[in-house]
Amino acid sequence: MPGVLYGQAFEPRAFVVPEAELRHALRGEHGAHAILDVVVGDEKKPHSAILKDYQRDPVRGGLLHVDLHVIRLDRPIQSSVAVALVGEAPGAKAGGVVTSSARELSVEALPAQVPDQIEVDVSSLEIGDLLHLSDLTPPEGVVFLDDADTLLVSVTLPSLVVEEVEEEVEGEEVEGEGEAAEGESPTGEAEAPSE
Repeated sequence: MPGVLYGQAFEPRAFVVPEAELRHALRGEHGAHAILDVVVGDEKKPHSAILKDYQRDPVRGGLLHVDLHVIRLDRPIQSSVAVALVGEAPGAKAGGVVTSSARELSVEALPAQVPDQIEVDVSSLEIGDLLHLSDLTPPEGVVFLDDADTLLVSVTLPSLVVEEVEEEVEGEEVEGEGEAAEGESPTGEAEAPSE
């Protein structure tokens, strides 16, 4: 699989890597947030890098290309981290619907401290409760970059959809009633045929 390795003050370099090897590295404990040791060509010293972007085949779903970004382990990086809801909301047990409004959050942290996911505990949420980013305590060494008012989770009553059914009422006008039948005048008298 082709890819490119780039970074600040680093000359971009193209590379190829066996897809199975890359998938194995990214399926480890930290998944897409794994810090990879990348050796290009005949270099002896590995470069620390993270997966920055990738392209997939729209039909088959396989990876087509990857972008790896060289990082320094002693400097913070910005990353997108998945939001995971944990626990069971009492509001859901009472018939409410738990809605997650944010799938990812932007964070800043040292590369080794970027969390795999941000867990949001919903076990205290009742119907009508909202949980905003300001209600969360970030993990140690992590700074949330999104607006503090960002809505993460809400518990609401389910929407009720009522379909109106038209019922036939006795004594409704029969189609055509009240209209003159063909060949009759509005007064009910037969009209003379025109010659």
